[in-house]
Formats: sequence, C-alpha cells, structure tokens
Amino acid sequence: MTALPPPPSPTIEAIYAAYEACAEDGFRLHLGASLIGKECLRALWCDFRWTTRAGFPGRVLRLFETGQLEEARIVRDLRRTGATVLEVDPESGRQWRVEAHGGHFGGSLDGVALGLLEAPKTWHVLEFKTHSAKSFADLKRQGVRESKPRHFAQMQVYLHLTGMTRAMYVAVCKDTDEIYVERILADRAVGETLVAIAGRVINAARPPERLSADPAWWQCRWCEHHSLCHDGGAAERNCRTCLHSTPVEGGWHCARHDRGLSSADQRRGCELHLYIPDLVPGEPMDAGDDHVVYRLKTGTTWIDGRVPC
Repeated sequence: MTALPPPPSPTIEAIYAAYEACAEDGFRLHLGASLIGKECLRALWCDFRWTTRAGFPGRVLRLFETGQLEEARIVRDLRRTGATVLEVDPESGRQWRVEAHGGHFGGSLDGVALGLLEAPKTWHVLEFKTHSAKSFADLKRQGVRESKPRHFAQMQVYLHLTGMTRAMYVAVCKDTDEIYVERILADRAVGETLVAIAGRVINAARPPERLSADPAWWQCRWCEHHSLCHDGGAAERNCRTCLHSTPVEGGWHCARHDRGLSSADQRRGCELHLYIPDLVPGEPMDAGDDHVVYRLKTGTTWIDGRVPC
C-alpha cells in the first residue's frame, strides 16, 4: 500500500502566516541604493513611485530575516580578527546612512571598519550578503562586479557618498557557512553615474521606457512590476501614483492641496487622487479638474476620479 503524504503542518502554516501579517508594504520613503543597480529605469521609477505593493510569501520573508540575522554574526567574526567595526554612527547612535537628491535617494550601510587584515590603516565600507550554494559558487567564480552587479552598484554609491575609497564585501553561503571576502575599490565615475541615474528617475514625471517590450524577456518576467508594465495591471492608489504629487527637497508636495505630504499621507492618498496617465492601460480622451476619461485598450471607457455630472 502506498503511504499517504503527510498533511500540511498547521504550525508551519501559522508561522508563515505570522510573517505575512507583520510584513511591510515594501514602500520605502527613498529610492534605495540597493536597487539602483537595476538595468531597467522604468522598474526603478515604479519602485520610487510605489506602484506595486510587496507580496512575498511567509517562507521568503523568513529567508530575508535569515540574512539580517547573519549580519550580527559577521560583525562578531570581523571583530575576532582584531578589526574595529562600527555598526552605527557614533555621533547619531543610528545606522550609517547616506543620502542625495534632497533625501530621495540613499541607503544604510551594514557598517564601517578599520584594522581589516588586508589593509589595516584604511577605513572600509562594509556590505554583508547571504547566498544560496549556486549563487555563492558563481560569486566565487566571477567576483562581485560580474556576478552581483546590483551589490557592486550599491557599494559604489556608498563609497561615493561617504568619500571612502574601499569597501569589503562579506558573503556567506547559507548551505555550507563558507565565507567569501572581496575588497572593492571606489570608482568615482561609476558612483557619479549611479547617483545621476537616481536623480533622473526621481525627477521623472513619467515612467522611462521599458527595458524590453517583450513580456517574456527574463528580466521582465521576474520583475515585481510585470503585471503593471506588460499586462495592464492596476497600480497602487497612493499619493506617489497621483499626477498631483511631486518630489521636492526633503519630501513630497501635492499641487491639488498645495501642501507637503507626510509619509502617512502618501500611503493613504485622498479622494482627489488621479493616476499618472502612463499608469493607466489606455489613452486619455477627456479631462477636468477632478477626473480623466480614458479609452482603455479593451475598448471600454473608464473615468478616473469623480464622475462628472
């Protein structure tokens, strides 16, 4: 007799469900340095404009947490070698941060270090990552720049905005606990280019062109914005997807209400929200102060906003 498969464990399901219940929406207040290495500027624009809510299953959210928990262990390991590792800025008592473009672009460093055995007298930006066995093997074979271009770009931004000249990338294989270390030299031209790209994305009122018009293109297929970008899916309704809002120095401004927008305002939106037209799968046919009429690609008509009398 063939044995019956074990039933799903309610304990496991409850654990994963708890992660999902506590998960954030994925909407960062700034465009993150960890994202700027994406090749598709449209995807970056969608990240910054909060078009797509994060929707990871509990198991993946727990995996993300595993990477975060590993950071403290790596710091301990480095200190055991005699290095001085600063996880927080002594002046602020908070995690090291870098910013540009009025605070709309930036990121948080895993730490900075002095006394590393490879170069004891040079301060280094620290970047910690965990990898699967396959990813780790590729990293060892090709190095960070070729294997993980987004990680390389992230470190170049940190180096550029801190003025440091070296970074140390510490990777851990989640399958074997093997450690890989690579030191990265600051490339000023790369750093300047990445910061400039961030500025173009932040200040773009309309989304840039797609990386590919083919929805089956591998980078598009795995993009979290695939449905919106290629399938006519709906964008999230919040202030950042509204044509009335604009990023300004230190925050966001609503032209309709003529005031600044708090982070809570941005997430909540208001009853006068009107989508940036490029986020609607159709063509504008008519518009008023409080509405826009679209002819959708399906051939139907849709009114965004208050229906005119």
